[in-house]
Amino acid sequence: MYAGVDIGGTKTLVAALDDNGVITESRKFPTPRDYKHFLLELRHSVAFLTTKKFQAAGVGMPATSLDRTHGRGLSFSNLPWRNVPMQRDVEKLLACPVVVENDAKLGALSEAMLLKGKFSRVLYVTVSTGIGLGLVVDGHIDSNIGDAGGRLIMLEHHGKLVPWEQFASGHAIVERYGKQAHDITDATTWRAIARDLSIGIQELIALTEPEVIVFGGSVGTYFDRYGDYLHDELAKYETPLVPLPALQAASRPEKAVVYGCYDIARATYGTAA
Repeated sequence: MYAGVDIGGTKTLVAALDDNGVITESRKFPTPRDYKHFLLELRHSVAFLTTKKFQAAGVGMPATSLDRTHGRGLSFSNLPWRNVPMQRDVEKLLACPVVVENDAKLGALSEAMLLKGKFSRVLYVTVSTGIGLGLVVDGHIDSNIGDAGGRLIMLEHHGKLVPWEQFASGHAIVERYGKQAHDITDATTWRAIARDLSIGIQELIALTEPEVIVFGGSVGTYFDRYGDYLHDELAKYETPLVPLPALQAASRPEKAVVYGCYDIARATYGTAA
């Protein structure tokens, strides 16, 4: 059995997965702003799992800077945590080896594994409170894509140079339209959202040359409402040297990260398939 811990800016999902990567049980709790409180809530949730012994675990966290050598989250996009020893603390709690990674990169790994044999270069864009990015090449996370995601890409917007995340994230959508993505149904709004997303996506296509872009997160869940508009916006800039990749929704948008936790834990500490 393996454990997956998907730490989000608003909620945390804890899951037990069998050797085949099937979730057998899970629990969810609001992510506390205080790190010590978070560890208490995590301990409480783990105590309610019937599975008590894990071979290994993966932890995905919204860290904008990671010390992977020592398993520490140095800074976070939507949490006030700084320099937290996540790997050490979760290993104590679960009594098993733990791998920590940026959450978007684990979502990318999970979705790329589902596309294995079809695409070798998979770019994952998760649009939730913020914007996260992950590139997987031939089944391996590409570390050249920074952990800060949508904050890394600086773009001109209304005459100012601002982070892409500032005007295209889920948080930006709520601020501008006063609605969560699931409450938006009119085509005009979704066209505008697609236009804002396309500005950063154009940069990513040129930078990473993906064969497919997979959209996840709370906004990615509604890809069917804006996917065609996004395709049309991006097609305006397609050239023979920079072709437009396939665009699709994540197969498991709400659980991609926790499945990625399993994938990386199994690859690092599991038995050979």
